[in-house]
Amino acid sequence: MTPQRSDPSHGAWAGALAGLLALATALGIGELVAALVRPGASPVVAVGETVIDLAPATVKEFAIRVFGVYDKPVLVAGILVVVGLLAAGLGVRARRSTAQAVAGVVGLGLVGAVAAASRPDGGPIDALPALAGAAAGTAALLLLVRPLAHGRVAGGEVDARADATVAGIDRREFVRTLALRGAGAVAVAAVAGGAGRALVRPRQNVTSSRTSLALPAPASPAPPIPAGADLDVPGLGRFVTTNADFYRVDTSLLLPQVPADKWTLRVHGMVSREIRLTYEELLRRPMVERDITLACVSNEVGGPYVGNARWLGIRLADLLREAGVDPRADQILSRSADGWTCGTPTEVVMDGRDALLAVAMNGDPLPVAHGFPARMVVPGLYGYVSATKWVVDLELTRFDRVAAYWAQRGWAEQAPIKTMSRIDTPRPGARPSAGRVAVAGVAWAQHRGIERVEVRVDGGPWRRARLAAVPSLDTWRQWVYVWDATPGSHRLEARATDGTGRTQTGVQRPPVPDGATGWHSVDVDVD
Repeated sequence: MTPQRSDPSHGAWAGALAGLLALATALGIGELVAALVRPGASPVVAVGETVIDLAPATVKEFAIRVFGVYDKPVLVAGILVVVGLLAAGLGVRARRSTAQAVAGVVGLGLVGAVAAASRPDGGPIDALPALAGAAAGTAALLLLVRPLAHGRVAGGEVDARADATVAGIDRREFVRTLALRGAGAVAVAAVAGGAGRALVRPRQNVTSSRTSLALPAPASPAPPIPAGADLDVPGLGRFVTTNADFYRVDTSLLLPQVPADKWTLRVHGMVSREIRLTYEELLRRPMVERDITLACVSNEVGGPYVGNARWLGIRLADLLREAGVDPRADQILSRSADGWTCGTPTEVVMDGRDALLAVAMNGDPLPVAHGFPARMVVPGLYGYVSATKWVVDLELTRFDRVAAYWAQRGWAEQAPIKTMSRIDTPRPGARPSAGRVAVAGVAWAQHRGIERVEVRVDGGPWRRARLAAVPSLDTWRQWVYVWDATPGSHRLEARATDGTGRTQTGVQRPPVPDGATGWHSVDVDVD
C-alpha cells in the first residue's frame, strides 16, 4: 500500500487535544484530593483567590463594575481558559520533546501548590491537591502523546518526519489508540471530579445547621417600620431588601461552610481577658434587632451595591467591654473563617451605635452567602472596614501595627460612608410620556440620616423631593419628585443632604480609596 501523506496540522491538533485531556485529568484528581484535604485547597480555587489578592484595587473595581455579581465565575472561566491554552501548547510541544512538556506540567502544578499552601487559612498539606493533579496530568500526557511520538531519538526528541508519512492502516490504528486513551482520560477526570464533589458536598452543606436553628426573640426589638417608608413608586426598590436580592461582594470563590455547632469566636489581643464564645453561648445573650443599611466601597455613583435589611445579633460593644479593651487599642482586627481580615475603628463600635455581631437577616438565620453563622454589622462604615462575614476572630490591636486585607492593597484604613443618593426611576434611556413623571430613588448617610434630597433637570434650579419616613438614622430613605416633563431629551440629577447639614458633593471621583463621590444623573427622552 502506498504511504499516504498526512497534514502535519493533524498531529498538532492531536497534541493539543492530548494536552487538554491531560489537564482534565489533573483537575479531576486535584479536586478529589482537595476533597480529602480541604475544599479550599482546590487548585482552581486557590489560584483564583490568589489572583484576587494580587489584583490592584483598580482591577477589582473594574471587575465589579463590568461583571457585577458574575465577577467570580468570569475569573474562574478566565483561569480555565488560560490554563487550557497552556495545556494545549504543552500537548503540541510533547510531540517534539516530552521532557519540556513534563517540565511545563510540573511548573503549573507548583504554581497551584504554592497558591494553596500560602492562603491565609492554608498550610503545607494544602499543596497536595495541586501536586497530585500535576502527577496525574503528567502520566496522562505521556500516555496520550505516545501514539504521536513515532521515530523517537536520543534525548527525548522526536523526528519531525513522524507526522509526514503514516501508512493508512497505521493511521487508523493511531486514531483508535488515541481515542481509547483519550476516553480513559475523560473517564478518570469525570470519576475523580465527581467523587471529589460528592465528598465535599455533605461537608459543605450547612443547610441542616441553618434550618434547625431556633432564633431567640430580641431583648430589644427593632422599632416598627413606619407607615410611608415605602413610597410604592413603580421602579423604586422596596425599603427592605430581600435576602435573595441583597448584594454580595467578597473575595471568596468558595463560600466558607461553618456549621453552627463547630463555630467559635475568639476575642483577644489588647484586652484584659480573652473570651471564647460558642454559637450556643452567643444565642443565649441578649439580642438586639435593628434595620441597618449596608453599602460596599466598590459601589459606583448610582450603583447597586447597597441594601437595607433587618439584623438580629448582640451588641459588639457589650462583648468588648466584657473583654476589657485597652484604651490604646484603636483597631478591631476581625478575621473570617477563610482568613480574610478587616480593620474597624474601636471608637466607632463603642460610641453607642447599633454595631452588631449578627446571627439573622430579615427574620432568618444568616444565608451562607451573607456570613452564616455570624457576621459583623456596623452602621456608618463601608463594608470592607466593618462587615466581616463568617467572622471567627476579633483581635484588639492598633492601626499602626497591623493592616487589614484591603488596607494592604491601597484602600483607606478608615472609611465612613459618604452621603449618597440614587435615581431608581426613570431608568437611563427611558422614554416617559410628557406630563407628570415620578422621579424617585433612595438616599443614604448611615448614622447621620438624610435631611433632604433635591432634583434638578437640565442643570436648572434644585427642587426638593418628598422624603419617605424612616425608623432610624441608620437606614436609607426613599424619595420622590414629581416632574412636569416636556418633550425632548433631558438630564435628571439628584443630590442629598445628611443630618449634619453636609450636602453630597458633585465632584466625580472613583471608589478607590474610600468610596465614590458625585451626583447620580440619568438621561431620558420624553415623548
